[in-house]
Amino acid sequence: MTSTTTSPAATETRFGSKTVRETPTAASKKEAKVKPFSKKVLVDLFRGLGSMLRAQINTADALKYYSNDLPDKVLSSTLLQIREDIAKGMNVHEAFRRTGRFNDTIVGLIQAGSDAGQLHHAFNSLAARLKSELHFSKQLKKATVTPCVIICVLIGAFITSQVKIVPQVEEMLSGVGAKPDGITALSFKVSHFTQSVWPVFVAILVGLALVIYRSGHVQSVILGLAMSRWRLLRQLIMSLRQLTFLSTIRLLHSNGINLAKSIRVSANSVRNTPLYDELRTAADKYEHSGVPLSTAFAKYTSVDSQVTHMLSIGEKSASLDSQLEMLSEMYEEDAQNYMAAFAATISFIVLIIAVSLIAAVFIGTFLPIFMMGPKMMQSGI
Repeated sequence: MTSTTTSPAATETRFGSKTVRETPTAASKKEAKVKPFSKKVLVDLFRGLGSMLRAQINTADALKYYSNDLPDKVLSSTLLQIREDIAKGMNVHEAFRRTGRFNDTIVGLIQAGSDAGQLHHAFNSLAARLKSELHFSKQLKKATVTPCVIICVLIGAFITSQVKIVPQVEEMLSGVGAKPDGITALSFKVSHFTQSVWPVFVAILVGLALVIYRSGHVQSVILGLAMSRWRLLRQLIMSLRQLTFLSTIRLLHSNGINLAKSIRVSANSVRNTPLYDELRTAADKYEHSGVPLSTAFAKYTSVDSQVTHMLSIGEKSASLDSQLEMLSEMYEEDAQNYMAAFAATISFIVLIIAVSLIAAVFIGTFLPIFMMGPKMMQSGI
């Protein structure tokens, strides 16, 4: 039996005959400082724990064995803390929650698995789910970050050529008394302009990058504008979002968590998007107003009509978990296809920009030299 008593100075939580005492200020400071583990770390962790539990090793020993000789000392100490809390009588999911390093989806599924006596299945399900998320994250990063790095390198090469090399070419031309004209004169004007503005341009570029990187609100605004103007990006992002929350609902509901709570927890997986508030509203309407789930989704969320249609079929045929699984598979396939198309489009755009910048460097650096040749021969140089 679990009971909790509070006072201005501390909170006491009783697990059977054991009492865990924690001051609110210490807890809040702890939560403010902790950082969630990466998905790669969590995939390895839950896969390892699932394997040991399946081999009939108890949870406390599995945590101890996994933490031994871990290079990640933070993870090792976290697992030992979880093991210690379990030894004091705390439930497994509460011990994970108390660290502040595991989100509601993970804690909820661990709770469901523990209550059903299938904790190893919960760990394996989490590993599979996080592995899928990690795969899409890597693909999206590869499709966006790598092109940005390439473009930045090319911009740096262009600025260097305009600031360092072209002025030397211009000086050589003036030394032989050659008057630039046509493309050569234009390239020199571009060089003069670049020399005067490049520090400001670089400062603005770096400042914008920092603002975008640090501000989730700015990221959301930019993404929203891009989605409103680029259909392929909108299809990709919506597929990923719907895949994320649908697979989370399926994972939680199939492991015994009630549907309304599953939806609320799944909303956390799309936090900072319009779907977050929409899903929580739909969950409240479904739970308190008695409307069918498909109706709540159709009326209060912006999900595809395909989602509401298949949810309606699942409700009528008592096969909601099967329909959720089919939807997850469908959106995973769609996301793969849209990701491939998005990567190909970005690659083409980067190719055009790269060719343009390389051509600009060539025109500004080498073309004047070629055109200077006859002038130098006439001057006897």
